[in-house]
Amino acid sequence: MEIALEVSGTAADAYELRRWLRDDPDLRPAVVPLVPASPAPGSMGAIGTIIELLLQPGGLTVTLAAGVVAWLQTRRGTQTVTITKPDGTQVVVTSEGVRGLTPQSSGELAQQVARALEGHAGRTGGHQTPEQAPDPQTPDSGSS
Repeated sequence: MEIALEVSGTAADAYELRRWLRDDPDLRPAVVPLVPASPAPGSMGAIGTIIELLLQPGGLTVTLAAGVVAWLQTRRGTQTVTITKPDGTQVVVTSEGVRGLTPQSSGELAQQVARALEGHAGRTGGHQTPEQAPDPQTPDSGSS
């Protein structure tokens, strides 16, 4: 399954996430070279950069989700990672939604993201956000 991750912010942020994911020995073979995001019509350039991964069906989605959550926990400011499946389904995770999570809550959020990516969230296609993390500080936007 081809998964695309788009990082809000600069290309440097995307390179950092890519390096973070490549540091995981399980994910390293799945990470493919960076592809610049297509700029919006009328814009001067891309805002984010897309990281593509090739995952076996049912494999490594929890590892990927845990990596994204952990990386976002290290970020300053507000950052968003949009994970897109081949069918167009998107799962959005924001740094605001993961700051301050306990290790247990981080693991639960990674499981929720993985279930959404695997299609076990009860919806197909469209935009999905994992259920709110069990942390009262999680923003009410639904992204975690």
